[in-house]
This record gives sequence, structure tokens and C-alpha cells, in this order.
Amino acid sequence: MNKLLVLTLSFVLLFNFLNAQDPIEKRKLKEDLVKTRDSLNLISNRNERPDKGGKKEAKIQDYLIISHKNDTTFVDTTLTIQKDYKFNYLRRDNFGLIPFSNLGQTYNSLTFTFENTKLMPSFGARARHFNYMEIEDINYYRVPTPLTELFYKTAFEQGQLADSFFTVNTSPQFNFSIAYKGMRSIGKYQHLLTSTGNFRFTSNYRTKNNRYNARGHIVTQDLLNQENGGLQDSSVENFISGEEEFLDRSILEVNFENAESILRGKRFHLEHNYSIIRKKDSLSKNKLSLGHIISFEDKYFQYDQSSAATSIFGSAFTNSGLKDRATLENFYNQLQLNFSNNTVGDLQFNISNNNFNYGYDKVVVLDGATITNRLKGDIFSAGGKYHKQYKGFDLQGEIGLNISGDFDGNFFKAQASFKLNEDIQAIASINHSSRAPNYNFLLYQSDYINYNWQTNFNNTETQQLAFQLKSNKIANISADYSTINDYAYFKVDEIEGQVKPFQNNGTINYLRVKVQKEIRVGKFALNNTILYQNTQDSNILNVPELTTRNTLYFASHLFKKAMYLQTGVTLNYFTKYNMNAYDPVLAEFYVQTEEEFGEFPRLDFFINAKIRQTRIYLKAEHFNSSLTGYDYFSAPNNPYRDFTVRFGLVWNFFL
Repeated sequence: MNKLLVLTLSFVLLFNFLNAQDPIEKRKLKEDLVKTRDSLNLISNRNERPDKGGKKEAKIQDYLIISHKNDTTFVDTTLTIQKDYKFNYLRRDNFGLIPFSNLGQTYNSLTFTFENTKLMPSFGARARHFNYMEIEDINYYRVPTPLTELFYKTAFEQGQLADSFFTVNTSPQFNFSIAYKGMRSIGKYQHLLTSTGNFRFTSNYRTKNNRYNARGHIVTQDLLNQENGGLQDSSVENFISGEEEFLDRSILEVNFENAESILRGKRFHLEHNYSIIRKKDSLSKNKLSLGHIISFEDKYFQYDQSSAATSIFGSAFTNSGLKDRATLENFYNQLQLNFSNNTVGDLQFNISNNNFNYGYDKVVVLDGATITNRLKGDIFSAGGKYHKQYKGFDLQGEIGLNISGDFDGNFFKAQASFKLNEDIQAIASINHSSRAPNYNFLLYQSDYINYNWQTNFNNTETQQLAFQLKSNKIANISADYSTINDYAYFKVDEIEGQVKPFQNNGTINYLRVKVQKEIRVGKFALNNTILYQNTQDSNILNVPELTTRNTLYFASHLFKKAMYLQTGVTLNYFTKYNMNAYDPVLAEFYVQTEEEFGEFPRLDFFINAKIRQTRIYLKAEHFNSSLTGYDYFSAPNNPYRDFTVRFGLVWNFFL
């Protein structure tokens, strides 16, 4: 309560002073937006004319989106192939992920990244976090007139997906936004309903002299999923057979129909800074400011089942009314001292405190051993950031270290970029990280007996070297090489036959090379994304060797440029590999080496159109499903989606 009171008072001060926006010091306009042929006018030519009062009306470049890292772009109303890739439940490019059959379920990962700049373990139930909006996912805004965006897309069977957003500047100094994304979908299989909601409120403020800046957000989220444990083995055979009677997926038998899981969370976050010494003009050398970040997050994951599925999960303490609930309260404070100098560059020193409380409401005694109910304490950390432009190089660095508390941890990241010419940019980076495994590896309790443990795992240590080459003429090429020590993972215990946490005592070497290139001939284009992966330990970190997405499409203006049309076919494909299996009790994926999945093409035909500020999307998903066989799965016993036609739109209003 004391923590919540402190945070509430902070937000009262925030709104009393009308605070919350960092200065726009890095106004970066994306080159692809600038070059897109149909991007910059809200209404043709209208924005170039003065209004009746003699003032110019707002241009679309004035509607700013400010990321967590303070990178700034503007609202984009164009229709590009990248927009098609982002028109999904997550609202971001999901290359490297394969969704489960119903909207709002989880995704199986076809690739992994081991770059890390966090010092604390993460909450468990990672399979439920794909649509959970973290601090880094929240944007802030600055707009000359009110802006509204409406997103809609059909779901599977009964239900729909909608995301509504509104932002306004009440003055040049103060902005707020409010948004809600809601989804409900029954799905094609028995007991697979999903229902999710993401509410976001942001505000940002800066004083007229730009000396004080602040921004903050409130986010509440609930992600509900019915769980059925996947198809029974006999139903898997019926699914693969493709017989007409089994094309009605609702008659296929699932493992159980009496369970559901929910992830809920709320977060209050505030960042503000005050300039002690300001740069008054470009000739001024020094800038000194104090910054403060305060954040409180309360979340829980709960698994409910009316009667125990002992044949699948083993023995249980009770045969009915099973309820597993893991909670986490995390209260975070960081103080920053920021110094900028024309010679030295931008330098930050910071100290942080994490007060965490993870666990359960009971103590478990199992086989004479006591499993505690809580992991809680305080972690104090120190760190710094550096940025400098030197002789054409853009240099960045970041470091962090836990200096006291129960969790050891440290990280280091350095990056250098250089623009070779107007077209080619090269970026190289190095990252080292040591961090404790996620909380559910360290402590877990369940009404299922075999899902109770308390471990003393070592920190997972990763090192990564990465390189990027960005070029519109050549290609966008990225490569990274990671070594992972003491990797923590889940798999089935060979003795008990149930999923348990394990830690690899060796080193895993992991290589990724990704190439992106669009080839354009007239009004036709072929957009390609190809990912090659190699890991020397295929029994623990399992990934497909080759993953590819290729889109052949036609794009052109029609009806005297009143409409912009885009139509084509997208191919998604990955090679066979030991795909991870899904455990609904943990809401985690676990390693399995008995079956290989993959090598099934997924073809989507789409017709997209843009009329003024409205983008319309129509897609026939996986239209080849009946032609190439029914051996397609997102995880063992969990089929991928059948052929379906879905419709949606994104509509912007500029008032």
C-alpha cells in the first residue's frame, strides 16, 4: 500500500503540473516514409494552402510518434507491403513466429534473440506474453490536431479484433492519448475461446522553456484463454487423414475441456527530467540534467481446471477445483545524472532499485522437503549510457550491474554505426549479459504434484556479436553469433514423465543470418525475407535451419489516383525440425526431440486498398491447405490454421 500511495502521489503531481513529454531531440523521419509515393498529404494539396486565418494547416509530418527510446517518427497513412505484414493480432511483423489455430492464442518461436540489457529475471508464462505490452511497447505522441485511429479485423467463428486509439494536444506543451485493444474469438476446435483486452493511457508534458519534461502511462491488461491440451493422438491421425468428416474441426477430440488460463497485469510508469544547465544554442557546450523513473507493476498468471487431468499432468493434490496462481509485484526506481558536451558526447550515470515480490500464498511440503512460497527482496544496481558522433561514426554504449541483493546480474552493450554513402549503412555491436533465469524456473507451485519445485540455478550468460548492412540497392543483411552458457529450459523428465526445468551445463553456439530484399519491376514487386540458422546443440535449442517469406504482388493507383491497390500472394515456409511443444499448466514451451514438424508451405492471397486515409485488407489465408496435405502444426498436437478468409481495415481521422 505504501508503494501504491507513493506512486499515486507521483501521478497526482504529474497531472497537477500537466507533465509528461521528453523534448524531441531526435526527430528522425524514416527514409522509406519520405520516399513512399503516396505518403505525405492528409488530403491532396489541402495541407499546403493557408486556412482562412492565414495559417498553414497541419501536415502529416507534424503528427509525431515518440518511442520509449525517444526515437521520433510521424503517423504513416501509406499502404505498403510492410503494413500488410503488420496487419495482425500483435500489430507488428510476426516473421519468425507461427500462430496457433485461434486468434489470441500463443505463438511458437522459429527464432530466438539473446541480446539482453536487463538485470532482473522475467515473470514466467512466457507463452502468454506475446500480446502483453511492456514499457518498451508504449509510445507517446505530439499532434497539432486531434488524431483517431480505428483498427478492425475479423476473428475465427464468433468474435472480432478491434483497436481504438485517440490522442490530442490540449496545448503545445501537453498531450494525452487513450487506447483499447479488445479481442474475442471462439475458434474452430473444442474449448478454445480467447478473450483479451489491452487498455493504455499516456500523457506527456514539457514546460515552455523546455527545462522540465515528463511522460507517463497507465496500462491494464487481461489475456484469457480456454485450454484444451491439444488434440488427442487419435484425433491427430484423423486430422492428418484429411477425410471429409473431420474437416469439421469441432468433432475432433481434445485432451480436456475444463481448463482456462489468464494473465492479468497493471502498470503505472513515470519518467521525468529537469535541466540544470541547458544548451541555449548550437554553440553552447554543456548540458546537465537530473532524471527520475518510477514504475510499479502488479501481475499474475492463473491456471484453473475443474477436475484433474492426471493422465496428462500426473497426480494432483486434489481431484477437483484446481487453481494455480503465481503473482509478481515489482516496484522500480531509477535516478539519472545526464551530462552532454560537444567534445565528450552524451553521458549518463544511474542508480536503480528493484523491490520484487514473486510467489504464492502457501508453502508446499513435498517428500519431506519444503518449497517456499515467496522470492522477495531489494536489488540495487548501477549503470551508465554513452553516445557520441565521431568522424562519421555513431557510437553508443550501455552498462549495468547489480551491486547488492539476492540476484547477481550484469550486462554490457556497445554499438558503432557508419554511413558509407547515401545508400549503405553498416552497424556492428557486441553484447554480454549475465542474468538469473525467469522466476518460474526458480520457484513454481501447482496443484499438480510434479509441477512443484525450487531450484538454485546459475545465471544464464550470453555473448553476442552482431552486424547489419542496410542498403536499398543491395539488401538489408543482418548476422549475429551467440554463445549461451547455463541455458535454462523446460523438457519432459525421463523418470517422472512430466515437464520440469533443466539447465544446460555446456555452451550453445547459435548463428543467424537474415537477408531482406525487394525486387521491383514496374508495378510488380517480389519482397523476400530469408533466415538461416545453425545451432551446434540441436537437442536443447531447436530452430529450423531455413525460414523464408516471399511475397509477389502488384501495386498501382486506380480511378485517377482515388484508390491505391495492392494484391498478391505470400509464401511462408520453414524446414523440418524438432518443434517445441506447449504446456498449458506453465504456459511455456518445452523441448521435445521425438517428432519433427515443418516443410509445409503456407500461401496467402491478399487484396489491399487505400482510399484517402483508410486502408482495407482482404486475405485468403492458407488457401493451399487442402492441396498440399493436412500435415501442418504450430506445435505437437496443435494444428495450424485451415483455409479461411478474413477482412479488416485501419482508419485514421485527422480533425
